[in-house]
Amino acid sequence: MKQLLIILVFTLVSFAAFAQQEEYQKKTYVSSENDTLLYRELVPEKLILNQSYPLVIFLHGAGERGNDNEAQLRHGGNMFTNPVNREKYPAFVIFPQCPQEDFWAPRNRSAAAGENPFNQNPPVSKALSLVKKILDEAIEKYPVDRNRIYVAGLSMGGMGTFDMLCRYPDLFAAAIPICGGVSTERLRKIKTKTNIRIFHGDADTVVPVTYSREAYKTLKQNRASVEYIEYPGVNHDSWTPAFNEDDFMAWLFSKRK
Repeated sequence: MKQLLIILVFTLVSFAAFAQQEEYQKKTYVSSENDTLLYRELVPEKLILNQSYPLVIFLHGAGERGNDNEAQLRHGGNMFTNPVNREKYPAFVIFPQCPQEDFWAPRNRSAAAGENPFNQNPPVSKALSLVKKILDEAIEKYPVDRNRIYVAGLSMGGMGTFDMLCRYPDLFAAAIPICGGVSTERLRKIKTKTNIRIFHGDADTVVPVTYSREAYKTLKQNRASVEYIEYPGVNHDSWTPAFNEDDFMAWLFSKRK
């Protein structure tokens, strides 16, 4: 009986996760140069005439790269399909999937311990350049509130979030880099009014917490609107407590340019 109950619970949870995933439409972007990028797209349940809606770009981590157009929803996807959030925060939400051989933002993986591995003036990766084209297309195609465009991401996606913030400092109303990193020299060069909230675990053994600490310090010196939340004893999955913050969604959707 106990085994049957466990199987039933597992089946219901799996079905709920599948149903939430299916709310995201599967899409493929093809550029004029025939470069492609897979992505999933969520639209508001009800589109009201003459009303505009926020747009969220969410960048996954390195472990979710590939070509199944599913793995990128593993972390964070169900936040936006949660029925309460769907009703309270109607938005266009895009989860692109980076190909296995690419990165949202490159870093020097052979850098010495304690050395910042991020280039001060990096070329944009092909994957991230396609994300920007998807974003631009969505802005033109949908009733997007241009004062409420947001970018967020975790791990490699946190690095991609910083990268987009540096490349387009006037585009976003809010940015949430989780356990990411960026060149502090690069950050010093930008002036942005974007609202930024950084998360990291102080026991991270994959992406050192010093990356976020240094980014926060640099942004504060630049008088940016930035908050930093650090989790004691948390390893690389700082997105778990971050997503569980009571005001995670409320903070994001309250921000305007």
